Amino acid sequence: MTFDAQCDLAAVVYRHDDDPDRLLIDFADDLRRSGRRPVGVIQVGRSCRSENPGLGVVLLPGNEVVRLVPDAEAQAPGCRLDGGRLADLATRLAAMIEDGADLVIINRFGRSEAEGKGLIDLIAQAVDADIPVLIAVPEQRFPDWIRFSNGMNVRLACRREALDQWWRSVAGAAAPRRRSDAVTFCEIAK
Repeated sequence: MTFDAQCDLAAVVYRHDDDPDRLLIDFADDLRRSGRRPVGVIQVGRSCRSENPGLGVVLLPGNEVVRLVPDAEAQAPGCRLDGGRLADLATRLAAMIEDGADLVIINRFGRSEAEGKGLIDLIAQAVDADIPVLIAVPEQRFPDWIRFSNGMNVRLACRREALDQWWRSVAGAAAPRRRSDAVTFCEIAK
């Protein structure tokens, strides 16, 4: 996969005491209220032992909560993601992206994504479709993210003002999506 400065790829880089999930949920809700269609997933719960439903995601645009751990592990001290549930989620998201979106939100760039697994293929799908992508990246994984994106992304602080400023620049450029007679570097490189 190749990226360039014309591709709208942004990482919300967060620290342990930040709450990127609340930030992204509020942002997605505001986008929907303004008539936009954000598609993707936002994490709920920080571990298997957190609030109900445990480790899972909110599926956008419908806000359906999808659990990502086997039921038997929901209250275990340590847990692992259910590969089948993750694969099903990726398939559903790929279809939603195919149907069209104004923004794709991916809950995390975690260990699975750094290893080329998880939901990482959805980023390529969105970039190939010229849909802006927003992803939460833990500060300690940012070097892995830079390697994955070849450094071609925007680093955002985990603050609403940073998100809003980035979105205004992306939405302004993408309002008519792309003019059919304008060719970007992304389109040439595909």
